[in-house]
Amino acid sequence: MDHLLKDSSPLELYAWLDEDAALPGWDILVGNPFAQTLPEDHFTTVQNYFAEYHLEYFRQRIYQNFPSRLHALLLFATRVDAETFRAKHPARVFGKTLTRARSKGAYICSFHDSSWLDYLRLPHSLSLSTLDEIANYYWQGALVEEVGLTFLNENWQEAPVIEALFQGTLEAVSSSPQSGWLPGFA
Repeated sequence: MDHLLKDSSPLELYAWLDEDAALPGWDILVGNPFAQTLPEDHFTTVQNYFAEYHLEYFRQRIYQNFPSRLHALLLFATRVDAETFRAKHPARVFGKTLTRARSKGAYICSFHDSSWLDYLRLPHSLSLSTLDEIANYYWQGALVEEVGLTFLNENWQEAPVIEALFQGTLEAVSSSPQSGWLPGFA
C-alpha cells in the first residue's frame, strides 16, 4: 500500500499548535483539532467519539499494520493540506501557529483523507455496513471526492485534506510562523 510508510528517511509534516506548545502528544484526545469541543457543542463530542471508535474498531479488524488513530500523532501531509483544513475548520485552528516538523529516525506513517471524518461528523444516521464501507475507504487511502457520497439526497464532495498518522520521533523545524488567525486579524 503506497499510503503506508515504514522508513527512516526524513519526512516533513505539519501541525497547528498553540504558540507555546510542543509537538502534539500521542493521545488523539490531546493533540488534534477536534480534541476539545467548541462552546455549547456537546453533540460534536459524541459524533467525534463515534467516528474515532468505528475507525479504530475497523483498523483492528482489517488494517492492523497501520498506525492507530488513538495512539499516533495526527498531522498534515503538506502545508497545503494544513491550510485547506484551516479554510474548512477556522474555529479549530484559531490562534494556533502552523508548525513544520521533520521525522528523526525510524517511523511508521500512513496518509488518509480527513474529509471522511467530516462526512462521519455530519448529522445523519448510517448503517453499520455503510460505516464499514466508509472506514474501509479511509484506511485504503481513498479520497472522498473519488467516491461520490450523498448527504440529504444531494451529492457531497469535499476537497481532500490529507492527514498523516505518525508513530516515531519528530522535531520542530524553524521557519517563519504562519498564524491560525483569520487574514487581517493577526
